Amino acid sequence: MFSGIIDHIGHVRAIETRDQAILLRIATGLSDLDLGESIAVNGVCLTVAAYDSSGLADFYVSSETLARTALGRLVSGARVNLERASTPATRLSGHIVQGHVDGLAQLVSVADVGESHDIVFSLPASLRGYVVEKGSIALDGVSLTVNTVSEVEDGRFTIGLMIIPHTWIHTGLSEIAPGAPANVEVDVLAKYVESLLKYGVRS
Repeated sequence: MFSGIIDHIGHVRAIETRDQAILLRIATGLSDLDLGESIAVNGVCLTVAAYDSSGLADFYVSSETLARTALGRLVSGARVNLERASTPATRLSGHIVQGHVDGLAQLVSVADVGESHDIVFSLPASLRGYVVEKGSIALDGVSLTVNTVSEVEDGRFTIGLMIIPHTWIHTGLSEIAPGAPANVEVDVLAKYVESLLKYGVRS
């Protein structure tokens, strides 16, 4: 489990193509990694498959993950948001994030508002029921507050978010260009509520 608060910015050092998969080699800047630990890379929960003392780590990305996320669009040299798994003593400064991507958003626009940035993303209509104004959402692993939500039009809807200077500087959000994809994870609590309403509580 994660909280959507980015620990480090990593850099993609190499991408090796495997049979219907890829191996991501990332300079994490983390010198105390453990083999098999989970790290959220741009909001996607991945497993450390190999590492060295400098923090260079390998992550195997399966065909399922490539099909559902934007990781397959990464290139060598790209910056990526990194978050280590939470512990029972972790401050939940963001919200509960699992690292399980629900879909891809697309950046529509960025507007400067003083030192902050008003950004708009479009999302697939299938996620509309899980997104509420002033609720939480994770974009590329960053826990954010939804300021505005539009109605669905032509199979998509938009959300507006205000990004403060600290988040803009310390995550990769500042490097996403209009039209580029971002990994989306909606609030898992909304999905549990939906499931309970659909299937009920059974004895």
